[in-house]
Amino acid sequence: MKAAGRRLERMSRKTGLTVHIQAFSDHQRAYREALTSAKNTHYGRIIESSHDNPRVLFSVVNKLLKPASGPTTSSTEVCEEFLHFFRNKIKDLNNSTNINTSSVYISPCFPTPSSSFSKFSPVTSAFVNDLLYKMRPTTCVLDPIPTTLLKSCLHAIIPTVTTIINSSLDTGSVPLTFKIASVTPTLKKSGLDADNLNNFRPISHLPFLSKVLERVVASQLTNYLTSNNLMEPFQSGFRARHSCETALLRVTNDLLMAADSGQTSILILLDLSAAFDTVRHDILLFRMENMLGISGTALQWFKSYLTDRQEFVSLGNSRSSSVPVTQGVPQGSVLGPLLFCTYMLPLGHIIRSYGLGYHFYADDTQLY
Repeated sequence: MKAAGRRLERMSRKTGLTVHIQAFSDHQRAYREALTSAKNTHYGRIIESSHDNPRVLFSVVNKLLKPASGPTTSSTEVCEEFLHFFRNKIKDLNNSTNINTSSVYISPCFPTPSSSFSKFSPVTSAFVNDLLYKMRPTTCVLDPIPTTLLKSCLHAIIPTVTTIINSSLDTGSVPLTFKIASVTPTLKKSGLDADNLNNFRPISHLPFLSKVLERVVASQLTNYLTSNNLMEPFQSGFRARHSCETALLRVTNDLLMAADSGQTSILILLDLSAAFDTVRHDILLFRMENMLGISGTALQWFKSYLTDRQEFVSLGNSRSSSVPVTQGVPQGSVLGPLLFCTYMLPLGHIIRSYGLGYHFYADDTQLY
């Protein structure tokens, strides 16, 4: 229809006849109606096929009602400004928080792990092939070729990718090229002032193959934590089958039961500032080793994953300089949410020791 519209447009401009102008106008109206109908059908199918997948439904609704927006301008200077803002924000938060570093490692309320996880299991080519097939073909500026092209050549590259992954798991080392992140400033909520840097959060885009490696590690770590009951029982978000619905159901149920018993409830909502970016690597690794029983090559892999990381801010064709990342876990990565939940594990035990009700949703906490 686009090609036909261009032909009618050229004809109407060439002749100037009313009949050709009217034909072009009628075609444009029909094209808009067809486009609207196609969009309705497309999104209708997605919604219908995802009735049991809240994550997809929320994503579609947000895309339709709250279109994403970013910085109004892009240049090297703007990228550098965002980079310094994000780094200074973390520095200011650290300076404003008086932490007794000698006591943050002590967690007497957390039981000693009765199990251990010392090494990863090697993966097969069939497993990697299935993993790659299911992943979205997202491409960032760090990828040497488009991900769609890479996925079209799976039969040829699967053995090599599998070798890279198993080598990393076996040696406890993450390639340096997998530890570079392209950071995109993204508005926290649609409609916020795009000229105010405080309204943006840093979303990290990583090489596609690094996300494949992270998915393999996340799968094995999650299986270990779940099978040994080491996950926070009241953590929704960042977990399969633990969504916004489970958080709402539990908190609402607890409040209604308290009301039926004649009790009065007080709900306190806690929000962490720059939650992902303030994770201290030394504390995270200490908790993984002493609270979760992670050791050996597996622990060495996580140390390698967290050290020698680099990041830069990218907007359009502009980018900032690269700087080392000494704190935090990447927002937008596969492992980031799982590592954050691990970092926050002692909080649930502390809250329970005071007899309070609580529920975690992503990085937010509800106390009641």
